[in-house]
Amino acid sequence: MAQMTMIQAITDALRTELKNDPNTLVFGEDVGVNGGVFRATEGLQKEFGEERVFDTPLAESGIGGLSIGLALQGFRPIPEIQFFGFVFEAMDSIAGQMSRMRYRSGGHYHMPITVRSPFGGGVHTPELHSDSLEGLMAQTPGLKVVVPSTPYDAKGLLLSAIRDNDPVIFLEHLKLYRAFREEVPEEEYTIPLGKADVKREGSDLSIITYGAMVHESLKAATELEKEGYSVEVVDLRTISPLDVETIIASVEKTGRAIVVQEAQKQAGVAANVVAEINERAILSLEAPVLRVTAPDTVYPFSQAESVWLPNYKDVMETAKKVLTF
Repeated sequence: MAQMTMIQAITDALRTELKNDPNTLVFGEDVGVNGGVFRATEGLQKEFGEERVFDTPLAESGIGGLSIGLALQGFRPIPEIQFFGFVFEAMDSIAGQMSRMRYRSGGHYHMPITVRSPFGGGVHTPELHSDSLEGLMAQTPGLKVVVPSTPYDAKGLLLSAIRDNDPVIFLEHLKLYRAFREEVPEEEYTIPLGKADVKREGSDLSIITYGAMVHESLKAATELEKEGYSVEVVDLRTISPLDVETIIASVEKTGRAIVVQEAQKQAGVAANVVAEINERAILSLEAPVLRVTAPDTVYPFSQAESVWLPNYKDVMETAKKVLTF
């Protein structure tokens, strides 16, 4: 196995599918010669040619429309939205067209489109570059929404996303692109969409989270262990559809839970998880299910993001409220 960063694992997955399936196409702003703003597509145009990996105009609405047309003609488009804060320009294509095509056509047409995009804070980007907008996607029926937290997961989930016949929003946290390396098989493998992963076993409290907050939660769990608490960390990996079975199994085991997301509290994924727990496992709970989120404000300028973003200390503080309830 090779030691890979998340960005390397993503590139490896894209290369694998470009080799495997001549109908896969990678396109977006600066993904060709430049290899993308974060170099996720570096070297792919040279290897597979300008007809398979190509640049588009700076127009997300055009990228969305092109993806739909190509999918209807039998291709498997892998468009990149350069930063997910720019997705508003493509919302009609994604929420109004891609997500509805299977239903609209009575199952005659499919939308095997994987929309890749970086998002997330902690790297001091300009406005609209770090916003966590996954809640908008997760509340749109017909879309699958995937947020990997490790290089290993990123490769396996991306291969599954590309091969899926439904549209998948594949969100890559900026802070995790080159944060660490881990062993990733060089051969192809897949991880099922819609399946969470227990990143750490525990018996006193369940932390349910995704993306960069997985690592903040694992750090909090390590610190809480020093105080005598056994904390389980569940990485959702796919936030739509949710792996409710794994969530409930964890909560029934521990009797206590908190849900952690980087997005603002009103943004939705954590609230949906809490609702599922309350509907299915309320009699197993020893305390209310609490949330750790960003404040309900617009994303701040970079000078203030360190105090705005949730971190492991916030997770610990909320966890103790539930543990001592």
